[in-house]
This record gives sequence, C-alpha cells and structure tokens, in this order.
Amino acid sequence: MDEWDEPEEENVRVYSKDEIVALQQLNAIKYPALSPWKILVLQVLVTLISAAIWSIFGGVIGVSLYTQSAFLGGLISILPTTLFLARLEVAKKSQRLNPERFLAALVSGEFLKIATTLMLFIGIAYFVPGVLWVPLLATYLFALKCVWLAWWLR
Repeated sequence: MDEWDEPEEENVRVYSKDEIVALQQLNAIKYPALSPWKILVLQVLVTLISAAIWSIFGGVIGVSLYTQSAFLGGLISILPTTLFLARLEVAKKSQRLNPERFLAALVSGEFLKIATTLMLFIGIAYFVPGVLWVPLLATYLFALKCVWLAWWLR
C-alpha cells in the first residue's frame, strides 16, 4: 500500500470559549483594527499630493490639465469609498442588525461602489474634454492602494 492511499488522522484541537476570548484579545493588541475612515483620509491626502506632483508638468499660471486630471482620478476613488462607508455606517446603526443584514449591506455597498466608479469613469470620458488619462489613472491607482499604505503606517 502506498502512503497516499491511507488517510491520515488529523489532530483537531477544540478551544474553549475562554481560550477564544483570550486569543482575540491577544490579536487585538498585536494587530490593532484599521479604521476605514483613516483609509479615506489617506486617499484624500494621496490625491492632493499626486495632484501637486502632476502640476509640475502643467503651466505656471493656474491649475493645469494635469492637475485636474490627477484630482479627478483621486475623486473616482474617494467618492465610491465614501458611499460604501456611509452604507456600512447606516447598517451598523440599524436597530435590527444581524449578520445576514450586515452581509446584505456589505454586498449592496460594494455594488454601489462599483456602479459609482463605472459611472464616474464613463462620465469623465464623455463630459470632460481633453482629460489626460495617465495622471487620472495613476492617481486613481495610488488612491486605491491606500489600504496598503494604511497597513504599513500603523
């Protein structure tokens, strides 16, 4: 008989409720929770910094098209995130909150975020003449990755 044919017994340890609570407290100290609102603030800061950096490529007087495009890219990330977080806050404050309702709020919030992002991209493509896509997409991606920056900063 081959060693692959024999099923191995798994050693599964069942934790008590007190052990689970102790592990959760230990992990809460070791890995503090990350506020989604802090991520939103980081997105705003990254957008402003990126717009300032892209303004170097524009003209000397006024706000250049590079700056506007970078700002719009950040806005495409900030607005849907704000709507998503607002949807979750409304769900958390509901009197009848249970896991099923919170999951529904999470899914509907994510759908709202995706739909808003698509509408903003399409709206900017149609209604903003001469938008520069490189600064827009670069700032959008930088703002989108603020979760990584927030994890690194904590």
